[in-house]
Amino acid sequence: MSIPVHCDIVSAEEAIFSGMVEMVVAAGTLGELGIAYGHAPLLTGLLPGPVRLIKSGKEDEVIYLSGGYLEVQPGVISILADTAVRAADLDEAAAIEAQKQAEQDMKNHNGEIDYSVAASRLAEATAQLRTIAELRSRAGSVR
Repeated sequence: MSIPVHCDIVSAEEAIFSGMVEMVVAAGTLGELGIAYGHAPLLTGLLPGPVRLIKSGKEDEVIYLSGGYLEVQPGVISILADTAVRAADLDEAAAIEAQKQAEQDMKNHNGEIDYSVAASRLAEATAQLRTIAELRSRAGSVR
């Protein structure tokens, strides 16, 4: 049994999670991160995608982040994001539509759409769909 650590996840709109976890798994800008009690202090950027909260004796929780920052201090893991949504609350149909629209906008070369904005929207929609897929695969492995 590992020692729990306090974790806070805050978006621009709300505090989405505050509680004890055994580990936080996230995609940092330099690679996959696994943060547990006793981890060295750290500040890193996070890529859009899922963050997995491993809780002691409870089911893991998956939260989608649009990107953000992760800070590790003794006894506390803090995640700040523009957007944070529980994976179960993601709208798959809206993410698929956003992905299709962003792909179409990127193909539009007449200058009406900013390519970098379309690429950013495409990355965010793809990350949401990846988070939904991860949540489904976890549900399938529990059976």
